[in-house]
Amino acid sequence: MDPVQMTIDGTLDLHTFRPDEINILIPEYLHECRKAGIKEVRIIHGKGKGILRRSVHAILSRCDLVKDYRTAGADAGHWGATLVTLN
Repeated sequence: MDPVQMTIDGTLDLHTFRPDEINILIPEYLHECRKAGIKEVRIIHGKGKGILRRSVHAILSRCDLVKDYRTAGADAGHWGATLVTLN
């Protein structure tokens, strides 16, 4: 598979990716955000049944770059997005 060029702006929308891609995508995106000086990241996973959200949270809980994460407030996507603070 060819690499996908992405804008590193602190918002990662997972709607265009397959679930099996997020285990590599999320840590790499967070690493690139940190290199760019971005400390607050918003990951959009959608609401649905919460399966993708739980997968995202599991990945974040294992990532050394992550200081903390939380479900977004109503102004940032509510439970369809997760806000991440990087170390």
